[in-house]
Amino acid sequence: MNVAVIGGGAAGLMAAHAAARNGNKVTIYEKNSKCGKKIYITGKGRCNFTNNVPPDEFLQNVVNNAKFLTGAIYSFSPQSCIEFFEDGGMPVKVERGNRAFPVSDKASDVTKCLENYCKNVGVDICLDEEVIDYTILDSTVSDIITSKGTKKVDKIIVCTGGLSYPSTGSTGDGYKFALKAGHTITQPKQALCGINLAGSFYKKLQGLTLKNVKLTAVYNDKVVFSQMGETLFTHFGISGPLVLSLSSLINRLEPRKIKLSLDFKPALGDETLDRRILRDFEGAANKSIHNCLRNLLPVSVIDEVLSRAAISPDKKVNCITRAERAALLTSIKNFDMIMASLRGFEESIITSGGVNVKEINPKTMESKLVKGLYFCGEVLDVDAFTGGFNLQIAFATGFAAGNSIKD
Repeated sequence: MNVAVIGGGAAGLMAAHAAARNGNKVTIYEKNSKCGKKIYITGKGRCNFTNNVPPDEFLQNVVNNAKFLTGAIYSFSPQSCIEFFEDGGMPVKVERGNRAFPVSDKASDVTKCLENYCKNVGVDICLDEEVIDYTILDSTVSDIITSKGTKKVDKIIVCTGGLSYPSTGSTGDGYKFALKAGHTITQPKQALCGINLAGSFYKKLQGLTLKNVKLTAVYNDKVVFSQMGETLFTHFGISGPLVLSLSSLINRLEPRKIKLSLDFKPALGDETLDRRILRDFEGAANKSIHNCLRNLLPVSVIDEVLSRAAISPDKKVNCITRAERAALLTSIKNFDMIMASLRGFEESIITSGGVNVKEINPKTMESKLVKGLYFCGEVLDVDAFTGGFNLQIAFATGFAAGNSIKD
């Protein structure tokens, strides 16, 4: 069979190899001048390509439509993925959080390994050739129309990515191809990205990294996220590991209704923290409150915490009232922030939303509406937390599609 793979990224390269291994004539059409442009920037150029956990634990890290992915992840597990790359001549190491990387720390090695696999089974890779359209005849794919002409095909595997990092070529082409076939698209949203905050207080805190803090998000009086970890104040608001995870859980909610709160001392209960503050006060009775808090909080955040507690930073510790101390406690444990919006697609690591998975066969990734049309990777309405999970989804869905096409 003639199989056309649209997109030479993680899902496309894997799908092409799996399909060609089954004896099909496979061609990848990549509109960029090289394959794997997004792979090259993954993991800050190191490429955290999977997460070495069992499939059941992996699926717990999938934010949307984990059930749909169950078969694909069990068929091509993280362990299968690691073995695949090692067998292809790329040594692998597993770091903190079970994150798998090439030993070389070079993302390019991941792409090279995939390309070698494809070349070894006769896959043709057509670079600088964009697929513009395709035809459907009797509810079956028929031809593809590229920037260089029309080609007869039996199967089309769409691996065009989402909208994240559009500079890599992810510009939503796959949604257009899906709509043509009658598919519905869950509105694409940014995921694994920073959060713009309302106001301007955060500008004074720019560059401040906070470890072992608790970030909580409340939507319509319901807690939708509350975790301990690391966060970072930036020129636009907040970012860091906690915020990236949070963004994937709230990107389908109305931003202005989301209230965020930081607990700077989550390991200390209110009474314990109050005793700690009193102890610090006793040893610095004639010092200003600002100087007294230097052992408790990062210097750059002290004035903002005191401002929210309506306490002058110059006020002497021995003049602080019980009510002011209670207000200070609240400001430290409940540092409130209002979300304005998510950062744009140009900064979001992954796209949430995409082709409705109810219209896709989860075993083969084939469209239930048009025969011979498949969708893999980020173009689907599936996404997960950071840590190699999203690339593993691309590999697993690409493998499922390609492997299901028998010559």
